[in-house]
Amino acid sequence: MGTLYYGDSGTPVEIDDRALAHLKIAITTKLRRGESFMLSWRHGPDQPRGRSSLWLHPAIPLRFVFQESEAGELDREWIEDLMRSANSGGGIVLDPDRMPVGVASPAGPKPVEAA
Repeated sequence: MGTLYYGDSGTPVEIDDRALAHLKIAITTKLRRGESFMLSWRHGPDQPRGRSSLWLHPAIPLRFVFQESEAGELDREWIEDLMRSANSGGGIVLDPDRMPVGVASPAGPKPVEAA
């Protein structure tokens, strides 16, 4: 599991390394263009019921931390799907049912306690 830290508070969001690697490409592409968008996900079974969303903006600090030291192979089609959804009104919605086979986190990302 990797972690996405967003904002000055460094709010951590735990995401499967493979999903995070794909998100990193889509997110950095959008932010490099100066484009803001929404990232949303459903809470996992071990989290309070509901869903969360982040408004991603180029001026807000962002850090990607991966558990694995080596980068895995990326799926170009999945990145294109993420980019299309980032350009939609709803933004990127991480849906475990739409993630390619091999993504280990069936529940999608979940907020974790700040250390």
